[in-house]
Amino acid sequence: MQLENTLKNPYAHEYQLLIKNILNAPIYFDPKQEIVYRGEKRFTYATFKKRVHKLAHMLSALGVKKGDTVAVMDYDSHRYLECYFAIPMLGAILHTINIRLSPEQILYTIDHAEDDVILAHTDFLPILEQIKGRLDVEHFIVLSDDETIPSTSLHVNGEYEALLAQSADVFDFPDFDENTRATTFYTTGTTGLPKGVYFTHRQLLLHTLGVLSTLGTAPQQGSFHQYDVYMPITPMFHVHAWGLPYVATMLGVKQVYPGRYIPDLLLELIETEKVTFSHCVPTIMHMLFNSPKINEVNLKGWKVIIGGAALPKAMCKEALRRGIDMFTGYGMSETCPILSLAQLTPEMLEMNDDAQSDIRIKTGRPMGLVEIHVVDEQMNQLPRDSISTGEIVVRSPWLTQGYFKDQKNSEVLWHGGYLHTGDMANIDEKGYIKITDRVKDIIKVGGEWVSSLELEDIINQHPSVKEVAVIGIDDEKWGERPLALVVKDPTKSLSDKELLLHTKEFIHKGIMARESMLLKIKCVESIDKTSVGKVDKKELRHKYSA
Repeated sequence: MQLENTLKNPYAHEYQLLIKNILNAPIYFDPKQEIVYRGEKRFTYATFKKRVHKLAHMLSALGVKKGDTVAVMDYDSHRYLECYFAIPMLGAILHTINIRLSPEQILYTIDHAEDDVILAHTDFLPILEQIKGRLDVEHFIVLSDDETIPSTSLHVNGEYEALLAQSADVFDFPDFDENTRATTFYTTGTTGLPKGVYFTHRQLLLHTLGVLSTLGTAPQQGSFHQYDVYMPITPMFHVHAWGLPYVATMLGVKQVYPGRYIPDLLLELIETEKVTFSHCVPTIMHMLFNSPKINEVNLKGWKVIIGGAALPKAMCKEALRRGIDMFTGYGMSETCPILSLAQLTPEMLEMNDDAQSDIRIKTGRPMGLVEIHVVDEQMNQLPRDSISTGEIVVRSPWLTQGYFKDQKNSEVLWHGGYLHTGDMANIDEKGYIKITDRVKDIIKVGGEWVSSLELEDIINQHPSVKEVAVIGIDDEKWGERPLALVVKDPTKSLSDKELLLHTKEFIHKGIMARESMLLKIKCVESIDKTSVGKVDKKELRHKYSA
């Protein structure tokens, strides 16, 4: 008699990977642990759980049911964290609106996502008022730091805290299929209209466990454990703040939410709340390093993942000098997002800061359950030799299945059965990935590829450079040549000739391709950024194409 390979017991509970199950551990492990907002409001995890249940009652009273979409417009807050849980736990979809988009783009995303309810901070009511005549949304809830509703032409249902106070603190959240969609948000990283990406409960749970298994098992460097104090400095509207609020909640750590990003407040919270773990884009770290308050705060032991853009080596060395454990994380909106982390092995920690920085600024090694390859245009895998460069393609259980209501671009994204990242990279013998450029940003000089990221890293190492972006511009003889847009440190003197000599010194050493000698330099007041703080090279190419 042959038994089936899979045996199902009809009496056993079929456990679904649902977001509500993240709450089990912290509530039972340490219900008195704190969640802090701007240093002004504090809640225990036990209170947080009750507030999540109250929010579910509040939304249900408005008619929100499974399959409906609830949108949020807020800064990083305890309220946002409550929405991360209550909305998908109802079986509804959380739409995290990018508050930095234009009103027209915000209108497009609200309409495309088919939002039924919008929870909006008072600062963003004017945006909604501007487009209200074209909004097909039934309910508006005001999020207010002082619990008042300002004068508005919107027909609002009430203020968040007042509505919570009227709601019961026990809600019976249903079980449902773990493949139910939980979140939607919109990425502007490609051309055209914003594209909606979406993730299921199962994907978010597996991403949480994958990140936790990689960060939580690090023996020395690049760890995130249950005795850390967590503060995100990545917008909660962007890829679930890299998914780390879910990780922090599963760990049951103290969480600090800073609201609007104000450099002095961020530094104050790091000091007073004893923050030990954060993540941000280089632009935010640059902002903190340029705050006068930076020298008043002891940042030793602060662990920071840098993502969203390349980590400049000069920034990494400055962080190490201050005792900050800074390292790169890699992913994109379509990947939930984290795919790899630049964690160091014990022997690497014996290296000096310069050698360590060379590793920390790499894209890192893939996490468990992540399959990454570097391939050529025919999808052939390239060798792991630190030289062969191709596009990163990936498979993992937490990648978006496509773009919401966009079959054509979904097929392009998943061409050949792998998700195409659009990032050019090589991989070394130890499995460390190094991104050399975006496919659309790489510069072709006389038929040879020149990496804009590597040029930026070299120029950034000059102490008088505050910020730099390198783009390709048309050239009659060479096809393209690199143009470096440089923001100088106003407190230091720096000539274009001196900066060119600094850059060409690295080229002569063989660190950069000789075609980089054709570099041009233009000093600018500022460099254009996207809505999530990345350098907007598409806009820069448009602006400086001549």
